[in-house]
Amino acid sequence: MRGLRSTIALAIVLIGLAAYIYFVTWKKPAVDAGDSKQEKVFAALQADKIEELRVKAEKGDVTALKKGGDGWQVVDPVATRADESQVSGITSSLSSVAQTRVVDENPSDLKEYGLAEPRIDVGFKAAGDKDFRHLLIGEKSATGSDLFAKRANDKRVFLIPASQEQTFNLSTFDLRDKTLIKFDRDKVDGIEVNADGKPLQMAKDGGEWKIARPVQARADFGSVEGLVGRLQTLQMKSIAASDPTPADLKKFGLDKPAATINLTMGSARATLLVGGKAEDGTAYVRDGSRPAVMTIDGAFADDLKKGPDEYRRKDIFEFRPFNANRLELTRNGQTAVFEKVKGQGPNPQDKWRRVSPNSADVDREKMDALLSKLSNLRAASFTESTAKTGLASPAMTVLVKFEDGKKEERITFGTADADAYASRPGEPGAAKLDATDFNEAVKALDEISK
Repeated sequence: MRGLRSTIALAIVLIGLAAYIYFVTWKKPAVDAGDSKQEKVFAALQADKIEELRVKAEKGDVTALKKGGDGWQVVDPVATRADESQVSGITSSLSSVAQTRVVDENPSDLKEYGLAEPRIDVGFKAAGDKDFRHLLIGEKSATGSDLFAKRANDKRVFLIPASQEQTFNLSTFDLRDKTLIKFDRDKVDGIEVNADGKPLQMAKDGGEWKIARPVQARADFGSVEGLVGRLQTLQMKSIAASDPTPADLKKFGLDKPAATINLTMGSARATLLVGGKAEDGTAYVRDGSRPAVMTIDGAFADDLKKGPDEYRRKDIFEFRPFNANRLELTRNGQTAVFEKVKGQGPNPQDKWRRVSPNSADVDREKMDALLSKLSNLRAASFTESTAKTGLASPAMTVLVKFEDGKKEERITFGTADADAYASRPGEPGAAKLDATDFNEAVKALDEISK
């Protein structure tokens, strides 16, 4: 009996809660059956026809934006490029947002809905509009799934999805372009990084990157392009000072920057100055062409301290098994020469032959294994000197001709204790290899030399 009473009491509470939601959240039932169909808030509005925006965020920011030939611009309270993705979100939502439900055709008190003084006000002008049209947004419904809203020139209060708040409730900072420095990535032909007094310079030679300072060596294309890409997409986290004083620059560590990055694009140049760290771990920076001090992800500032070895190409060889056509290997005073012979006939298949010391055909699979192991050799690290590398008395020298003999490379290998090293002409020091990988390549050579 006691359980029955408890069940009845619980049912009464649930009914009361349901009634509260019905009368307080929805306020009134739909006016008629036709109103159950969701209609757009701004019928026939096309996103690409919107030319001006005026956005008042909940925190009080009022941002004016205009569309021009170069895209959207913030025109007030600052003049700067706009964040195209954020603006696109607003214009797209204005043209598509629908009324979830009409809650009051003629409200007597807009305070009930938070619309007497709307939290968010999105004004816009589309092509042909003389005056701004406005979407006013008030409080959330009791369930939190909708927002009370109305048009500025209409008494009707309706609901729109609460998810629209993150689209419309944007501050001036949210709406401005946060890209730190603008440049044409395809035209970048040089990078200079000076971090903690250590210079690093890289230059593009044709389609390849090379390190020019502090060593002259091949650069890893992916690593250098990765740095360029990070600079292109680097976003400011905040604006620390719009017009900093000399005292501000000293406080931010920008009177004597910890790092300077210069990107060259022919005669053009883009510069980023990196100062100290903020309490939240971000780093203070300045675009060399603008006075404002901004903050960025501190991890990027730390990455600038990477030395040249981080950007050097780790592949010992540039050839690949499919494009090699001649191989000369010198070991223990003897040289073995192999050449690829082009196949003949209707279904030609290339084959490899040992030219010297004893002319003979070479097992194709064993030759492919050797070429694969050689081409996969990579540097684990680099040494500044060839001392104690065994390169003075080479363990093996490899000459490879590839791309139909148009290119060639000669690599010298040395061993010292349990380590293996490689040296390329024109590059300083030596590359330290995984000794196991080198020994596997030697074993593959022995297999085709039998």
